[in-house]
Amino acid sequence: MKILILGGTAEARQLADRLVDAGHEVITSLAGRTSGPMLPAGSVRIGSFGGIAGLVAYLHIAGIERLVDATHPYAEQMSANAVAAAQSSGVPLVRYMRPAWVQPMDAHWQIVGTPAEAAASLPANAVALLTTGHAGLDIFLARDDCHFVVRVIEPPEFEVPRHARLLLSRPPYSLNDEMALMEREGITHLVTKNSGGGQTAAKLEAAQRLGVTVVMIARPSYGPAREVADIDAAIAALEVGA
Repeated sequence: MKILILGGTAEARQLADRLVDAGHEVITSLAGRTSGPMLPAGSVRIGSFGGIAGLVAYLHIAGIERLVDATHPYAEQMSANAVAAAQSSGVPLVRYMRPAWVQPMDAHWQIVGTPAEAAASLPANAVALLTTGHAGLDIFLARDDCHFVVRVIEPPEFEVPRHARLLLSRPPYSLNDEMALMEREGITHLVTKNSGGGQTAAKLEAAQRLGVTVVMIARPSYGPAREVADIDAAIAALEVGA
């Protein structure tokens, strides 16, 4: 079976490896935003499709039999395009969505809907560890009455202002390292997205132990698709179609 995986996550790599081992022809598409990405088994395609029409054309030209959306839970536009392209092309779509994090009973989370709401929720003089990626950075950095530690894998295309410090690093992160970072920087607020998974979950436990407030940006809504939460379920869904 010929399968296109919209990837960029650890789960997408794991799924591609399993499918290739099972004898399927797998192409993983990466957006190309990260330099030196970890590559999965099978073929790799890097770059944009050119919207819904471009993705539909690619599905037909490449003879794709199954489409998997295994992008980041906040890759809203790509997920929406996958739904529309699957409906237009007739190619069955499976969405591989890692389970969301659940707020512990004794943790202090503020759940908001957008980066703008997250930025507005910060009190003056907050010291925030910002782990939301590149999208919407300008919204937070406009708060010059706060201090930010901006943790990203790749540097942004602009110089961060004086009230922010850039921290370039790649997950996974350990609990000890996260606690040490928060204590060293005097972090009062952790601003993050509910990405789920284990690679970056330690920051939540570190915040809970240190009494740091978590400002959690909720997940977006997704269009209709057959959704699974683990690799075995994804493989089973692909075998029978959507």
